[in-house]
Amino acid sequence: MSEQTTAKPVIFSGIQPSGSITLGNYIGAIRNFTLLEKDYDCLFCVVDLHALTIRRVPADLRRQTLELAALYIACGLDPKKNIIFCQSHVPEHAELAWILNCFTYMGELSRMTQFKDKAARHQENVNAGLFTYPTLMAADILLYQTDLVPVGADQKQHLELSRDIAERFNSLYSGSFVVPEPYIPKTTAKVLSLSDPTRKMSKSEAEESYIALLDSPEDMRRKIRRAVTDSDAEIRYDPENKPGVTNLLNILSALTGQGVDALCADLEGQGYGVLKERTADAVIEHIRPIRAEFDRLIQDKTYLNETLAENAARAQAIARRTLRKVYKKVGLYQL
Repeated sequence: MSEQTTAKPVIFSGIQPSGSITLGNYIGAIRNFTLLEKDYDCLFCVVDLHALTIRRVPADLRRQTLELAALYIACGLDPKKNIIFCQSHVPEHAELAWILNCFTYMGELSRMTQFKDKAARHQENVNAGLFTYPTLMAADILLYQTDLVPVGADQKQHLELSRDIAERFNSLYSGSFVVPEPYIPKTTAKVLSLSDPTRKMSKSEAEESYIALLDSPEDMRRKIRRAVTDSDAEIRYDPENKPGVTNLLNILSALTGQGVDALCADLEGQGYGVLKERTADAVIEHIRPIRAEFDRLIQDKTYLNETLAENAARAQAIARRTLRKVYKKVGLYQL
């Protein structure tokens, strides 16, 4: 992305470095991001500041941050054609968040479902950062005059708040922010939890419920073998009555390109054991080259550090323009 004005729409996506990317993240979002760079200016951010709302072991957070950046690249995202960077390397995120805090109401933040959920799960650490998390997320998005944001169901409420904040600010200081829209791909497979296929696959759940891209092939196969199915041995696509079987079929279809109807016909009468082995084989073989590239990249700290520094500088050039405009509009004296 150049520093010059571009006609391309801007897409911003952020993932916390709180563990590996899951198979759900990969199938539902990241592998499709590689198709966007021709038509969009894309920013992929490791949102490490967001990760601080829960107590982290510092060494683990640093390691996971670098691993996530390496995984972005290993999954096929080109850091020359996209901007792949760490949130904390661009201080304008935190600076804009403070301004937006002054235009966000307590009632709005207290209604955030994720705040209620996380506050209930981390009662010993209900901190102000957890409460104002959505305002920092709004700053992440609005800082780059973002047109589109890929969001899952759990983040839709946060994007709506970002839109409300942008519209409120624009009503007072016209032309400040682009009001972002959700980016919804035309087709994408929905990958659900292996242990509870009525819920999405998430790294915040029990480890057995998700496949991480950095899992060993043995762990991937073990988790898929233990995936919840049902007592009916028939392999058919039925999200309502057979969510576990449907989830495995969706994963297998997404990674092989074979339609679910063809898979059901091919697997007819063979039982869930065969379905699970086929799915495990497909997952392991698809992830193998990604893991090999990740292993190569993570050993090259010089390359990763240089890449993150260069990309942070590109991101900051854009962020600084927005922040200076906002500072001027609200009346802060600029040197």
